[in-house]
Amino acid sequence: MPTEKVVYSSHADQYELLILREDYQNNIPNEINRIIPVEGLNIVDLGAGTGRLTRFLADKTKRLAACDASHHMLTQAKEVLKLKKTSNTVLSVADMRCTPFASHSADLVIAGWSFCYLAVWGGDSWHREVDKGLAEARRLLKPGGVMIVLENYGTGYESPNPPPHLNEYFEYLKQNGFSSSWFRTDFLFSSFEEALGLSGFFFGEEYAAKVRKNHWTILPECTGMFWLRM
Repeated sequence: MPTEKVVYSSHADQYELLILREDYQNNIPNEINRIIPVEGLNIVDLGAGTGRLTRFLADKTKRLAACDASHHMLTQAKEVLKLKKTSNTVLSVADMRCTPFASHSADLVIAGWSFCYLAVWGGDSWHREVDKGLAEARRLLKPGGVMIVLENYGTGYESPNPPPHLNEYFEYLKQNGFSSSWFRTDFLFSSFEEALGLSGFFFGEEYAAKVRKNHWTILPECTGMFWLRM
């Protein structure tokens, strides 16, 4: 199992295969639209990766600016958007704490499964790094704009079981005024062998063992959503 940093720098193709299997219930777009209808909005996607959120937001938004610190991941996102013949999206290699996008240009700033790395990789100063990310979101948003953060709330579980190392970060978001909810985003694999291979690749042997024990082709997952009108 490669580290997350190695995956994001070198294994975009495998990561893309995994996310194509996620949320077969199509709950992510529905839950985002419950907070703020995205039709016709200007959106900034922070930590966009291979375009996990970008690909469906681009169909509805007026303009979408997406960034990721990994050129490797964005190269995959570019190919995805090319197939969709999307013309309203700009991709930029940039740290989410310092983006090249214009101030007060977004109705929605969204970060999917990426904002947490400001805390995870932030060391003893992780609060300060999260604050930098929040400050950048405030700079980007129009008055009254909304920030949405999506994070892992438990892979391999049918009800919330957040990764323990993220609990303090989740509490910090709430302390900063974020409301929260959760929903299911289960992975539907084409075969048991695919489920075993892809889950083991990204989530590790513990999750592969669960897939093996239950002979899963559907890997349950909970996603946490945090949102704040700024």
